[in-house]
Amino acid sequence: MKARKKDYIIGICFLLPALALILCFIVYPVIDAAFLSFHSWKGIFGQPKKWVGLDNYTGVLTSELFWNSMLNSFWFIVGSFLVLMPLSFCLALLITSKLKFTRFMKTAFFMPVILGTTTVALMWTYILNPEWGALTQILQWLGLDNLVMDWLSKPTINVWCVVLVNEWMYAGYNMLIFAAGLVAIPQDLYEASVIDGCNGWQKIKYITLPLCKNSFKIFSVLAVTGCLKVFDIVWAMTRGGPVNSSSTPAILLYTQAFQYKLFGRSSAYSIILLVFGVALSLVMNRVFRQENDLYS
Repeated sequence: MKARKKDYIIGICFLLPALALILCFIVYPVIDAAFLSFHSWKGIFGQPKKWVGLDNYTGVLTSELFWNSMLNSFWFIVGSFLVLMPLSFCLALLITSKLKFTRFMKTAFFMPVILGTTTVALMWTYILNPEWGALTQILQWLGLDNLVMDWLSKPTINVWCVVLVNEWMYAGYNMLIFAAGLVAIPQDLYEASVIDGCNGWQKIKYITLPLCKNSFKIFSVLAVTGCLKVFDIVWAMTRGGPVNSSSTPAILLYTQAFQYKLFGRSSAYSIILLVFGVALSLVMNRVFRQENDLYS
């Protein structure tokens, strides 16, 4: 018993630094934001916080601007599942195949992630420039001048431009998630399927997809939570404009706090996003738990 107690003490000692960091940088900020969301405060040190109850939450949830920003986040989620997921999965199939130059392909596909968000955003902003951008030059060369427009200033179109740039950037990152699932599948299963007469599509349908369900689960949770809090790529390309047409909840959170000095309203945005993120993560885990039961 003494040895076991000593092991527990040693284990707790090793955990204490990590627990301290979690408490300082995650738990405390969340509690402080929740407290601040019920107050009105201009962010001035020493100025008292005024209790307003649920006014901040009411203001956020009844704001058309907030729901428009949630719609933009929804388009990011749609793009993740309709574009990013199949693209990343196909790239993972490609780099785990027996084709030549797979090492080069791994590097090339992962390169946008290494470049960084601001670099990618600026590069695509120049490409989409309506006057001298590469896309404009290509369309004019093809005789499609009528298709040339200011892509990043047209409502809805600007959101989808940013969505597609986001998928292009993170395809390599999610490719690694699916590749990790693919390489864990025993090759004996594929060899047995060949003996049974399975073609390439049947291998993917009956072996690859079911056994990669954990990879799809990880992708889904990361995609949903990431799309809810997307900020950097949108801010670097459109700054939420024009007239907040491409704003996301994270951009509103930032502008409410640091432009309008409404730190209470900004904190309400953060808590609402936290609740949405946790709820959708639980839904995703529930969906894939049912899938696990189906294939067990």
